[in-house]
Amino acid sequence: MNKTPHFFLVGTIIVTAIAAIFISPQLFDAHYKFRPWKLGLDLIGGSHLVYEIDLSGVSASDRASVVSGLRDVIEKRVNLFGVSEPQVYEAKSGNSSRLVVELAGVKDVQKAIEQIGATPSLYFGLPREFDNDGKKITGYQQTKLTGRYIKGAQLTFDGTTNAPQISLQFDKEGGDMFETLTSENVGKPIAIFLDDNLISEPVVQEKISGGKAQITGHFTLPEAKQLVARFNAGALPAPIKLISQATVGASLGESSLHATARAGLFGMALVVLFMILYYRGLGLGAASALLIYSVLSLALFKLVGITMTLAGITGFILSIGMAVDANVLIFERRKEEARKGLAGIAALEEGFKRAWPSIRDSNITTIITSLVLYYLTTGFVKGFALTLLLGVIMSMFSAISVSRAILFSFAKK
Repeated sequence: MNKTPHFFLVGTIIVTAIAAIFISPQLFDAHYKFRPWKLGLDLIGGSHLVYEIDLSGVSASDRASVVSGLRDVIEKRVNLFGVSEPQVYEAKSGNSSRLVVELAGVKDVQKAIEQIGATPSLYFGLPREFDNDGKKITGYQQTKLTGRYIKGAQLTFDGTTNAPQISLQFDKEGGDMFETLTSENVGKPIAIFLDDNLISEPVVQEKISGGKAQITGHFTLPEAKQLVARFNAGALPAPIKLISQATVGASLGESSLHATARAGLFGMALVVLFMILYYRGLGLGAASALLIYSVLSLALFKLVGITMTLAGITGFILSIGMAVDANVLIFERRKEEARKGLAGIAALEEGFKRAWPSIRDSNITTIITSLVLYYLTTGFVKGFALTLLLGVIMSMFSAISVSRAILFSFAKK
């Protein structure tokens, strides 16, 4: 008998034992110091903030990209202040757009609000009416060039007055827009608004290329430094207003976690019992492979640093079902081969070969779905998709490698 399955099985058991040690100490305790579990707001509590987005100055065609940019900016700002894995997603309420910010582990709501901060909203405006004497300006119409196109900011000083000023570097798209804006408005003022306040309205002397602009105003040095830091963190492409704030208690999250864990363990126990009663020895081997799969998957989640939420745990439990389904396909194919006259290892070998196309196709379909969900959604759906994706990949490995090694190692027995 080929000893390769034996060696592979021994190696798998050793790796699984190490993985079990890696995940078992204070299994879901976020305060565990060695690569602690990252838990979401629904499991350990934290701050829940809702902002209303003012899209009145944004065209309908640009609103989706503005909201996406706004979400990216807030995630970046929160990360800079040490809150990892924030959940930031859009929520519709009638005709208004809202942004929900969930900060796991942050119990002080005011601190959370300060962490997001008053990120500046910057945009450039052109005069609605203007004459050559520069005396007839009847207000400014907002242009499409806003803070969302800022690539970076730097603190500089005026060469004559030594007053602090801010140098902005636009990205490629913003640089092209700024060049067009200046080339079409030579001799006219371009207003710069910060948080809807007019801070500067320089007159364009010539076309400006290279994607650079300067903001001058009556800044103190601390104010200028703060603006530079906030621009580098990302300027908001649209104004936001805090309309709701709440604290999610850790006890509620802990209760949800325990309930989910109990349900998962109970469900797995029923599946294992069914497999053993229906498939006897083969079912015992499948149950062993399922246990190994569960331990290795949890170790992978912790090693990668996935933020575990209730949705993420749901994705993991669903992947367990995929792993069981693969074993059922193998066993049923094996029974068909036994009816044809094959016996023992030959029937088992043929069962694996005939079940593989079905296992492959179903898992690849789920992987594609998970990738679509991960890249086209946000928030809890993204966490669900990620754990499902990694879980399905691990289930394929479990069904074809681990289950095979276990069953072939003890086939004669």
